[in-house]
Amino acid sequence: MAVIEELIREEENGALSFGNYELKDKTKKDGFRYMGDSYKIKTYDEITKLEKNGSFVYESVPGTAVHDFRATSERVEFTVEGDKDAQVTLELEPEQEYKVHMDDVYVGKITTNLGGKLILSASLEETNQISVIVEKVD
Repeated sequence: MAVIEELIREEENGALSFGNYELKDKTKKDGFRYMGDSYKIKTYDEITKLEKNGSFVYESVPGTAVHDFRATSERVEFTVEGDKDAQVTLELEPEQEYKVHMDDVYVGKITTNLGGKLILSASLEETNQISVIVEKVD
């Protein structure tokens, strides 16, 4: 996989891809239309942040590239790519429990905080990319 040169794009399969961790300067793109919503991306080597209609969706420190991002009220899935280990934060439903799988390995259940933030550690230095699936527990 590779960084997203255009910063954000819709894939042929209907998923969203965004981020470029190779950039040395903050770069933004605002007003990207996807499935009736407006997205804003800010990305460079230190951070990648995605907002939807002005609300937080995704953030990584340091910056990453995200491929095939799909999110519903029950499930979020994507592949995260980077050249350094990253902390990934997703905004989901507040105080809700989620099952987390990384590279098809169940890593456990995580409960979001009052603000709905779920924080993951992605070990990218050796593998360069990890697939992530986060599913709401009923």
